[in-house]
Amino acid sequence: MGVCLSAQIKAESPYNTGFNSKYVSTDGNDFGSTNDKVSANSIPQTPRSEGEILRSSNLKSFPLSELKTATRNFRPDSVLGEGWIDENSLTATKPGTGIVIAVKRLNQDGIQGHREWLAEVNYLGQLSHPHLVRLIGFCLEDEHRLLVYEFMPRGSLENHLFRILTWEVCITLAICIVVTGGSYFQPLSWSLRLKVALDAAKGLAFLHSAEAKVIYRDFKTSNILLDSKYNAKLSDFGLAKDGPTGDKSHVSTRVMGTYGYAAPEYLATGHLTAKSDVYSFGVVLLEMLSGKRAVDKNRPSGQHNLVEWAKPYLANKRKIFRVLDTRLEGQYSTDDACKLATLALRCLSIESKFRPNMDEVVTTLEQLQVPNVNGGHQNGSRVRRRSADVNRGYQNPSVNGSRVRRRSADDISPMETPTAYPRPSASPLYT
Repeated sequence: MGVCLSAQIKAESPYNTGFNSKYVSTDGNDFGSTNDKVSANSIPQTPRSEGEILRSSNLKSFPLSELKTATRNFRPDSVLGEGWIDENSLTATKPGTGIVIAVKRLNQDGIQGHREWLAEVNYLGQLSHPHLVRLIGFCLEDEHRLLVYEFMPRGSLENHLFRILTWEVCITLAICIVVTGGSYFQPLSWSLRLKVALDAAKGLAFLHSAEAKVIYRDFKTSNILLDSKYNAKLSDFGLAKDGPTGDKSHVSTRVMGTYGYAAPEYLATGHLTAKSDVYSFGVVLLEMLSGKRAVDKNRPSGQHNLVEWAKPYLANKRKIFRVLDTRLEGQYSTDDACKLATLALRCLSIESKFRPNMDEVVTTLEQLQVPNVNGGHQNGSRVRRRSADVNRGYQNPSVNGSRVRRRSADDISPMETPTAYPRPSASPLYT
């Protein structure tokens, strides 16, 4: 249910969660005013009716006719330059004279899509944070269910890590290249990956805070969207749940999510906690470190599941380079790579009590940030950072431009199949 570019990928994948998406183009400008503050307007912890949710949200209710006008009747070629609304009145306006929106339509077949549509309105209608995507409004008219978002011009983290290209995305990229300049899908640099990881961690930490008390339940690369400056925001709250209240330690729920990202104890028992999200964050952090998907049946035997394959290497300083994305060579210090790998390993602990909370994750990532990241611009420059390795006489490949030959995935021999984490035999995983 991710917006903009990511939603298009998702609609074509087996992980579609009930929405078909239509898109509008961007002029590269981001929304800045409404997401500058952090707020959670006391989301009730008791179930509410549809009418109560819609009445209490801080969203504009759009007439269907207005959204048809803004998107040229939801035509696929609206991606080429239309889908504008006035910033003040939030009514349809001429292209180039307002703000750009992304409109998402509910797949009218099935109840699950409607539930997720309502959940999105419920949470994003009341939560505001710099690292949550802004939901501007909705449309509920006859059988039509639509959501109106800010447009995130650089698409999803999934697109950038794995270079996903469909013909629809290619059309959008043609516009974004003109808007942002340069190549669109350059591999994300080490510094940008750290920035995106920190932004996403802050968004997740806010959801887990005492103020919001929300379990996201669907943290993955396709749900992390990037604006023109590579600021990351979480999208798609269709599977979000209120956290446990009182003396309860967890929420019991039917197992839903995306295979490869769900925590083992959640898969086995249906018990959902904030630490379930932390596990998913660890999976995404590992994807960012390695440039590999969480699950890929096209990889060699024993490597289909990224977590199972990579875990034995993450704690070993001499073997960690077998996991790291070779496209990042020369951009990081060994110490920083090991610290990030250790963080991922902690998040991926089989027992949830050994995982850090998201505030701890944020603190660790803040300490690893590269100073003076240039607004997210991809310039290919090396990260010049001194570490303890330099003081020990180690020739850091990111210092003075020197390079050290590191073994790549092609150099390593196949490893034995690691012990898999426990999986339930019959739990339905919603993908």
